[in-house]
Amino acid sequence: MIRRNPRRNRVSARMSIPRLAPDLYKAVSALDLAVTQSGLDSRLLHLVKLRASQINGCAYCVDLHVKEALADGLDPQLLHLVSVWRESPFFDARDRAALDWTESVTLVATSGVPDAVHAQLREVFTEAEIARLTIAIGTINLWNRIAVSSRLQHPV
Repeated sequence: MIRRNPRRNRVSARMSIPRLAPDLYKAVSALDLAVTQSGLDSRLLHLVKLRASQINGCAYCVDLHVKEALADGLDPQLLHLVSVWRESPFFDARDRAALDWTESVTLVATSGVPDAVHAQLREVFTEAEIARLTIAIGTINLWNRIAVSSRLQHPV
């Protein structure tokens, strides 16, 4: 059962992973920095992080990644449509391939990461870009799992 703070109708934090496992948390942070510096387009990284966070139901991360994307100049309307990217004209072939890959990798247990999704990705990304993109998706999924399982809270 989810514990809610009756004063704010908010879920209470469960634990502080940075405090309880600081070395491991620092390693995840270092991986995240390496992904950011990997040469992948920052716009694409924002889209991937936001979409994975939406799928994983991570309110903390959705909020964080929307704010970061807006600060980097992404169009707010684009961000509003990430959850329905298939129906939106705002996403180009690279965006669509990356978002489809994000969904498949994030939902690996049910998707199996289909060959058709990989083939679509190969049409617009190099193998090295696909490798970096896959690590970026894995990294945001790890952050989502850390945040959701610990019930990470934004200060209000």
